[in-house]
Order: sequence, then C-alpha cells, then structure tokens
Amino acid sequence: MLAIQNALGPLFALILFGAVLGRLNYPGGDFWPRAERLVYYVFFPALLVHTLATADVADVPIARLALVCLGTILAVAIGLWCLRRYLARGDAAFTSVFQGALRFNTYVAVAGAGALHGQAGMASAAVVIALLVPTVNLLSVACFIGVGTLGRRSLARSLLELVRNPLILACVVGIALNALHIGLPGWSGPLLELVGRPALPIGLIAVGVALRPRYLVHGGRTLWLTSAVKLGLVPALAMTLAWGMSLDPVSRDVVLLFTGISTATSAYILARQLGGDGELMAAVITLQTALAMLTLPLWLLLAG
Repeated sequence: MLAIQNALGPLFALILFGAVLGRLNYPGGDFWPRAERLVYYVFFPALLVHTLATADVADVPIARLALVCLGTILAVAIGLWCLRRYLARGDAAFTSVFQGALRFNTYVAVAGAGALHGQAGMASAAVVIALLVPTVNLLSVACFIGVGTLGRRSLARSLLELVRNPLILACVVGIALNALHIGLPGWSGPLLELVGRPALPIGLIAVGVALRPRYLVHGGRTLWLTSAVKLGLVPALAMTLAWGMSLDPVSRDVVLLFTGISTATSAYILARQLGGDGELMAAVITLQTALAMLTLPLWLLLAG
C-alpha cells in the first residue's frame, strides 16, 4: 500500500495544486486553456512517439492486453446503451453518462504507470493508449450519433477531428517507427524526450484547474450512478478479465490505471460541441477526480 501511495500521491497532489490555482484564477486570462492545448497537441504526442518508438514491447502481452482492454470497454458500452433509459433522463444526459463511464484521463494513467513500474509500465501504457484512444473516441462519437444529438455538419466535423486527433496520430507514428525498427535516430530521441517531459506535470495541473465543483449540485442520481459505473464496475470487470487472461502484474496494474481512473476533462468540450449535457459532464469529471484519489489505490491494492 505504501508503494502505491508513494507512486500516486504526487500525481493527485499536482491535481489538487491545479484546483487551488483554478480557484485563485492564477495566473489568469486564458493561460490554462492555452497550456492544455500545448500539452494536447505538442508535449503529450511527443511523449507518446518517444515511448512507442523506443519501447521494448517484446515482453508486453499485446494480444491478451487487447482482449482485456477492448473486452472491458465494449462490454460496458453495450451495457450502457441497453440501460440508457434507466441511467439518464434525456438523450443529452445519457451522452455524458456514456463518456463518463468510458473515457479516461490519459495523463494520470500514464504518469501512474511510469511511477509504479518505470519503463515496463510506460511500454504497457503506450500499447493500451494505442488500443483504447481510437476505440473510445469512436464509441463516443457513435453515441452522439445514436441518440440523435449530432447533425450532419457536426458529424463530418467530428469524424475529421477524429482522424486528426494528435494522440491517435502520435500512436500511429510511434508504432510504425518501432515496427519498422527505425526507432528515433540521431538527435530525434533526446529532442522528443525533452519536448515530452512537461506533458505530465502540466497536464495534471491542468486537470485540477478544469474541475468545476459548483456543478456538483446539478448531477443528482445520474451523477452518482455514472461515477459508480466508472470507478466500480469498469475496473472490477477489467480486473476479472485480467485474472482470467493471466496478465502479468505490470500489465494488470496498467489496465486498472486506465479503467479505474476518472474520465477525461476533454469530455466536457466534446459534450459542449456535440449537443451533450455540459453541466452534468463537468460534475461527473469533478466528482470522479475526487473519488478516484480513494478508489484507484484500493483497486491496485486489491489486485496486488
């Protein structure tokens, strides 16, 4: 338990630090939205390309990892869709439930993987990102289409943004460099490593800045149901599949990090753009981020 606390404690401390900065509106203006875009479009893609291109994935059980990750996400997505009338009142609210249960905060999961298991954890995390980022984004857009909140113009724009998603593109480039045994020749390796270093600390602080406690009063039963699914049901299913597939401890912990962490702050932007319930989405992100500080270490302790 002490090892888990020492690994995850500094990450959650950075999120809380960001929440304080957001409360104080420091440094003010549009600094944090711009910083988050810099992380999303530059720093984090550089980190992903560097990690994937140089990762020794020979010891990563990619097939079993894919079955556990994709099996968990697809099973939960199907279950949510079948129970949509029970989980939320209205189509817009359901899209926030759907995103809140499936999406994950990549910054926290990757930082946790590195803190717990070093390079081996980062290699597994890179594989999980390559598997889940395209899948979760496709499912999220499909949900908006399915409930009818997405018009034709929005659909075309959303699909275009999906193709241009910097995280997906970074995964493709990194995997290609690794598969072709090119790696990162010359200065490209040290350069990408330097560019990628600010991604996690700034990204974690930005998570805290983006929290919106005032929206917690608007969620009601739907807010708590969504958080229970995300922080309880999803990691329980993932852990069960991981045990069934006999995943090694590193891969198992990485799976739990991605499935047991709170939803991504970018879900709020997607909800606003595609006709979802923005206030509910902000409440879900805030509550899950607070609760995950307690539930995620417990899941990792239980799995270990």
